[in-house]
Amino acid sequence: MTTPLTARTALLLMLPPLLWAGNATLGRMSVGWISPLLLNALRWLLAFAILLPLGRQVLRADSPLWRRVGYFLLLGLLGVGSYNAFQYLALQTSTPINVTLITSSLPVWTLCVGALWYGERPRRMQIIGAAVSLVGVLLVLSHGDWTMLANVQLVPGDLFVLVAIISWAFYSWMLARPRDPSIGTWPWAEFLQAQVAFGALWASAAAFGEWSVGAAHVEWNGWIVALLLYVAIGPSLIAYRCWGLGVQRAGPAVASFFNNLTPVFTAILSSAVLGEPPRWFHGVAFALIVGGIAVSSRR
Repeated sequence: MTTPLTARTALLLMLPPLLWAGNATLGRMSVGWISPLLLNALRWLLAFAILLPLGRQVLRADSPLWRRVGYFLLLGLLGVGSYNAFQYLALQTSTPINVTLITSSLPVWTLCVGALWYGERPRRMQIIGAAVSLVGVLLVLSHGDWTMLANVQLVPGDLFVLVAIISWAFYSWMLARPRDPSIGTWPWAEFLQAQVAFGALWASAAAFGEWSVGAAHVEWNGWIVALLLYVAIGPSLIAYRCWGLGVQRAGPAVASFFNNLTPVFTAILSSAVLGEPPRWFHGVAFALIVGGIAVSSRR
């Protein structure tokens, strides 16, 4: 952890899971209206256009970006291209409980990546915090009835979620530990614009592959336009900006625990859409996840 976890940093890291919960809910609702890889490409092309007035300087010919193309190619692939594409693909076939079960393993993968590639051995409190946080996630997924977890069955689409979450673990460490420290001094809009630019290229290439096999489709209507605006601004620009700041301040290991708030927020949003009030286990799970974050952030 680079700095102690403050209330401001905690808020920065809580906002992305809330926005990503909306992304998962709407992404599931979009099945049949738009193909997943086309949705991902349009999302990031629109985000690129929205951010362009603020971050266009980084695309100039004399920009330091072009001396670090390899870093941003990989960053865009892991955090923008792969993660979101695999997530949308997973929502086509996997059940919500499977997706959130696998996503809740992010702290474990983040600790493993840090230990194997960055020489960061996980602390005992981080391991305990991961266990406490995971119990909170399982409580939500089981609706307070642990016997429901025995009925979970994995499907091939769950592999997409696993690949997505591992790529996000690498992405978070790359944000916190760039090989060139001067990247951390770039204006935030230019740093994000560089990620989005290369990520949009990867996403567009994937969408082209989807189109070439005849799988791309979209039914244009007001709902699709509103969906694209939301996923391009909220879960993309705002969430990625807040996540980047939070990771730089708290470190990728601690930040990964906040991702476990996503299934809690998703359950609450789904309940709101269906007109059902939150249940008791939502509150208990939230307390357990926050407790896991607090434990893991202790030195």
